[in-house]
Order: sequence, then C-alpha cells, then structure tokens
Amino acid sequence: MIDRHTGTFWRASIALGLASLLIFANMYYPQPLLPLFTGEFNVSEATASFVVSLSLLMLGISFFFISAISDAKGRRKIIVYAMIWGTIATLLIPFAGSFWLLLLLRMIQAVGLAGIPIAAMSYIGEEFTPRAMTVAMGFYVSANSLGGMGGRVMSGVLADWFDWRTAYFFMAGASVLLAVLVILLLPASKNFKPKPLEWSDTWKNALFHLRDPVQRLAYIIGGLNFFVFIGTFNFITYRLDGDPFFVSTAVLGLLFLTYGAGTFSSSLAGELTQRFKQTDCMQTGILIMAGGLLLSLVPQLWVVIASLAVLSFGFFFAHSTSSSWVTKNAKKARASASGLYLTSYYLGGSLSSIYFGLLWPAAGWIGVIAGGLLLLIVTLTSVRRLMPAEAG
Repeated sequence: MIDRHTGTFWRASIALGLASLLIFANMYYPQPLLPLFTGEFNVSEATASFVVSLSLLMLGISFFFISAISDAKGRRKIIVYAMIWGTIATLLIPFAGSFWLLLLLRMIQAVGLAGIPIAAMSYIGEEFTPRAMTVAMGFYVSANSLGGMGGRVMSGVLADWFDWRTAYFFMAGASVLLAVLVILLLPASKNFKPKPLEWSDTWKNALFHLRDPVQRLAYIIGGLNFFVFIGTFNFITYRLDGDPFFVSTAVLGLLFLTYGAGTFSSSLAGELTQRFKQTDCMQTGILIMAGGLLLSLVPQLWVVIASLAVLSFGFFFAHSTSSSWVTKNAKKARASASGLYLTSYYLGGSLSSIYFGLLWPAAGWIGVIAGGLLLLIVTLTSVRRLMPAEAG
C-alpha cells in the first residue's frame, strides 16, 4: 500500500493530479466561450450552455458503465485509454462547422474522458493506505479545480487574442503533454483484482449502494452542490457580459482564477478531515457556498469576483469531503460506489442549465441566486441526516 511521505505517494498523486488536470481543463474549456457560441451560431443562452451541461450528462451516464469495465480491465489501463480518446476529440472540436456538430463532438469527448475520474478514485481507494487516502483524494480534487480554472482561463484569453478555434488547438497540444507525463509517472496497480465483466453484477452493486441510505445521501449532496456551482458559473458569464459590466472574453476567462480558492480548500479539507468530523466539514463548505451566492448580488465587479472565490472555496471543500466519504464508507464494490457518486454529481451539473435557464430569463440574477440557495438548503439538510451514521 502507498503511504504518506514516500516517493511513490508523490509520484502517484502527481500523476493522478495531471490526469485530473487533463479531463477538467477539457470539460470546462468552453465555459467562458458561451457568449461567443451564442453570437456565432445564433442560439439562445440556455442552448449554448448545453455545450457544458450535455457533456456533463454524458460524463455522468458513462461513469456507470465504465466503473464495471474498470473493475474488469484495471485502473491504469482505463486512465491511459481515456486520455488518448479525449485528446483526439479535443483536436476535432475546432473543425466543427455548426453548433450541433460542436455539441456532438463535445459529447463524444465526454464519453472518452469519463474513464479518468472513475478509475482514479478507485485507484486511490485500492492503492493508498487509509491515512494517505483522504490526503490523496484532497490532492486529486485540488487538481480538479486547478484543471477547471486553467482550462477556462486559457480559453478566455486565447479566444480574445485569436479565436475560439485556435484556442482549442492549444488545448489539444496541452492534452498531449499531460497524457505523456501521466503514462510516465503513474505506478502500476498492485492491489487491483480483476473481476469478470458481468453487467448483472453492475446493476446489483448499483442497487446495493442506492439502497444504502448513507451512500444515497452522499450522492444527493454531491449532485446538488455541483448543480448549484456549475449553474452559477454558467450564467455569471452572461451577467458580466451585459449591463452594467460588459467585460471582455479574456476577463470572463480570468474570472475562473477564482477556482484557485477551490484548489486550496480541497487540500485543506483532506487535512482537516483527519482532525474533525467529515459531516462538519461538508456542512461548513455548504454554508460558505451560500455566503458566496449572497455576496454575488452586490453590483460591483470586484465584489462579484470575490464572491466567486468564496463559492469555489466552499464547493470544493464540501466536494472533497463528500467524495472521500463515499469511497471510505462503501461496504463493497468501491468502483461502483464511486461511479454512482460521479453519476449523480454530473447529472446534477447537466440539469443545472435547464433549471437556471428558466430562472435567468424570468427573474435575472436574483432568480439564479434564490434558486441556488433553495438547493443548498436541501444539501445542508442531507448532511445533518448523515451525522448519526458518522457518530455511530
């Protein structure tokens, strides 16, 4: 088993972090570009946001099936194949001549990239000691936020300097580099035990986890928190693109530097869960998210930027804790448990465009924030229902 403060720990953690950078940079790369897609392809704001949300939906659906394939074929192999698939799709996206072809390529890309998080989370659960697992998971989730931040910033700045298609060629080059580094650094699995690929067992494991009230609540928490987070970041681009801000695409991209707060909070959560209850950490993260939403109502750009940093800090603090909760508390079939968590997580993200897409034209930014706060009440209530299980 891989323990903390060893060379193997850092090799494995860095490799998994780079794989995480690849998937999340690619998945969120077009988010600052949504206003450009609205203008170039003559589609509505809600339709343009499908470039992000439908990709997340395909990601979530794919996790369910890839978890079974990962149990049969191995973690490292799945991660490598996923990186190759995702990189090829990234290279094809800038050639899309219509919005619907762009959307199709994004969905194909998501199916390939889905192998990375499910295999990575299972790798962490199998290869790391219990005390190293939460730290490694925090490091991995930190890379999630860093990848999402870096991809968004890169796309916004490059699209402002050149155009969105050229920006995608840069992303393809970066993806190749990251894939090569992961292949060179990631140690082979030593504790992986292959299982026959039987879909009936996949369904049985999924039903087993869904019947477990402890796991089910964690899925709700992860899914709805991400629902609020991704929806807020999708529609903040339209708020800041219009009156009274009128910021450029480059500035929209730079806004995602606020994800840096999430990178820090994910690692912090991994350390603090060694000293405090996981449910207390989840609850703290959700309350911080609510504070970030309320702060974004102030109509000053610097305050809005600060609110996004607060929101990112709270979200990734809660997400790091809830994802490690699932891995730690799964009674069997950890890959299946992780897969269901990720399915609920990305299903939440994919549905956010519909929910906030209705609130935005009806009530503007106040409607978006009110809708987000309502969902955070649900996740906070769910965390409180988890507390007796942790105490037991």
